[in-house]
Formats: sequence, structure tokens, C-alpha cells
Amino acid sequence: MRAFARWFARLAVVAVAAVVAAYWYGTRLPSSPFDGVQAAAAMPLETGQYAARVSDCVACHSTHDGQPFAGGLEMGTPLGSIHATNITPDPEHGIGNYSLADFDRAVRRGVAPDGRRLYPAMPYPSYAKLSDEDVAALYDYFMNHVEPVAQPNPPSEIAWPLNIRWPIEAWNIAFAPTDSFEPDPEQSDFWNRGAYLVQAGGHCGSCHSPRGVAMNEQGYDETDPAFLSGALLDGWYAPPLRGGSGNGIGRWSEDELVAFLKQGRNEHGVVFGSMMEAFNNSTAFMTEADLRAMAHYMKSLPRASEPLWEYDETTTASFAGGMAEAQPGAQLYLQKCSYCHGRDGQNRGTFIPPLAGPSSVLADTPASVINIILNGAGRVVSDGVPDSYRMPPYRVQLTDREIADLATFVRTSWGNTGDAVTPEEVRELRERTDPFSDRVIVLQMR
Repeated sequence: MRAFARWFARLAVVAVAAVVAAYWYGTRLPSSPFDGVQAAAAMPLETGQYAARVSDCVACHSTHDGQPFAGGLEMGTPLGSIHATNITPDPEHGIGNYSLADFDRAVRRGVAPDGRRLYPAMPYPSYAKLSDEDVAALYDYFMNHVEPVAQPNPPSEIAWPLNIRWPIEAWNIAFAPTDSFEPDPEQSDFWNRGAYLVQAGGHCGSCHSPRGVAMNEQGYDETDPAFLSGALLDGWYAPPLRGGSGNGIGRWSEDELVAFLKQGRNEHGVVFGSMMEAFNNSTAFMTEADLRAMAHYMKSLPRASEPLWEYDETTTASFAGGMAEAQPGAQLYLQKCSYCHGRDGQNRGTFIPPLAGPSSVLADTPASVINIILNGAGRVVSDGVPDSYRMPPYRVQLTDREIADLATFVRTSWGNTGDAVTPEEVRELRERTDPFSDRVIVLQMR
């Protein structure tokens, strides 16, 4: 009995020591190349502002009715809601007391000045690849060119003990890269510039790469075939950005991809959902040279083989013969959709996107089709001009069954190969999404 007690006591000591060591490691401040470095003299506004546009900081750290960068945007997670923080230079509620090294640790390592680990909703696994120059430019912009806003940060809604932050360091060790971007010496400077923008500041993989069971991105660069291979996130399907072949941007030219990123539309589609906000607040402000580099990089990425979509005229012919009207979804399509999208499901120039053949319709998941029928699309703002054509929400006019029938018709017509949609899938998205109808889309940055 005494031997067991001694063994148990030793085990308890070892366990306590392990917890203490893990706590220390999970709250320590990692080193930064800016430790002991004073920020340089203020840079021109445009330098840091461009870095912030490329990194799309404003879209997450702002609300549609609040001040830029003042935080408050609610983000759903499997554990509960969290809120984006105030990153204005307010000394009490924002980052006004951050040193350059503090800022770097928060952006590239996900660590606050007090050692608290940030939730990886902050895309620090991608921002880890930012260059020192871009981090310094971002710091200068937020400290010297952003107006401070004394807005408190809402508390997270994650319950104890899941809201304890220091164990996040174990997730970081397992899944979060820490190295800056390394150019590929076998590729051109143009290709490497595009790779840097896509992987680092653009953090495109945060939406377009699939997640593992621990909500980790399954790839962070082109060496992993999962990188940019498409993913379901927040009720939207982010399609593959690997454009070597296949459907989606595999059918687009580099010029068409540049137009989509710069104007928010091309003959294949119009930005909507989360991409609409990324366009309105980020890619629309980027230089054409950088967008061309991004397009060149994405078009160079190979992807797994897939059945190629081909247009099928049977649907259009059945409308002409009166046969399709017998289907509930087809009747709804004629009533609600055909005026804009036509009976042929084709595009109308660059303003009305096609319903025949886009990635969002061909995807295994019907999420984007359901979501846009339910909630419509916000305004796309190109060259400062709001779009006159926008998808209206139908969550009030149509029942779950009607939306399921309509989505099923779209996903199975004109050669589309999607599966049928159920009312239960519609109901699930109805309960956790909101319409875009009253949102202010473009957030002004000084």
C-alpha cells in the first residue's frame, strides 16, 4: 500500500510539473526579429495602406455599421462565437501600446503581448509568411495613419474550459507554419510574387483549402495538392483555385481571372458571398501587376482530374416544348429566375452570371446555391460604382421545400451534375445565415 502511495505521489508530481511546463510554454513570448528594434520614421500612407488592403484587414476587423478596424465582427466557430478585436491605435481597447515586436508576434505567430494565444480565426498561419518589410509597413499604417477608436472588445462566447487559451500552442506546434515565404529558385520572379501574395497577405487558403478534423488547413503552399483545392466555410463553398485544368478557373484564361479579381466579374461569374467582401475591400484595390502575378501563380497549379462539364441543350429545349414546366423547380425557375438568367442558364455579358457550369453549382455541396437563393448578394462595388444588378433574397417568399426544388433544378440542368437538395439542408442554412440586403459593402480606409 505504501509503495502504491509513493508511486501515486511521484506520478502526481510529474503530472503537475508537466502542466506547469506546458502552461509556461503556452504563455511564453516567442522571439521576433523586431525584438529591441524601434520602429522607423513614419512611412508614406500608401505603403502600409496597400499592405493592409492586400491582407484584407478591414473586412474582418470591422462591422458594416462601425468604424474601420474597431473590431466587433462576430465569427462562428465549432466551439462558440468569437469577435474580431479592435486593432486601431487606441491605447486601452486597441493596439496603441504595442511595440513593433508585439505587433509582429500577434500577426505572424498569433500571440498577444501578454502571452495570450489568439484563436486561429486570425489567419496567422498564412501571415507567418509575410516579409519583415510588409509587417513593418502594416505596423506603421496602424500606428500612424489609422484613427484610434475607443471601442471595447466584446468577450468571446466560448464556455470554460474551452476558452482557456494556452493549450492553443499545442495546435500551433502541430499545424501552424512559422517560416516566412521562401521564393522558389526554379520559378520566375513574377511567379514568386504571385505565390507570395496568394499564400501570405492574401491568405487565400484560409477559405479555399479544406480543413482537417482540428480545423487546420490541409495545405499551405503548392507542394500540397490539398492547397486551394476548394472548401466549405461559413455556409459558402469556396471553389478550387488550382487552375491547371478542369472546371472552374481551369476554364478561365489569366486575363479572365485578373478581370474577376479587379472588376468583380467576368463572363464566367460574379463575386458573391465571402468573396464579395474580399473583392470590395481588397483585390479591387490591388495593382494590375500584382493581380496578374496571382493569376499566373494560380493557373500554374495542377489539380486532380475531374469530369469536365459540357453544356446540355436538353433543358432549354424542354422549356420550349413545355415539358419542364411540369417540374416544381422548373416552374419556380421560370417565375423567379429566368428573366435575368434566361431559359438557357447562360450568362448575360459580365453582369448576369451563368447558372450552367459554374463551380458553385457543380460542387458536391449545395451550400452556395442554397445560400444565395436564401440571402441574395450584396452590392459589388467596382471602380467606386455600386452594381445595379444583384441577386435578391428569397428567404421570405419561398419555403424550404420550394428553395430545395429550385436549387435541385439548377444543380441538375444544362449539363450540371449536382445532387438533389433537401428541405433539411435549406432549413439548416436558413437558421444560421442572414440576408445581405441591408449591408454596407465597402469599408472606407484612410
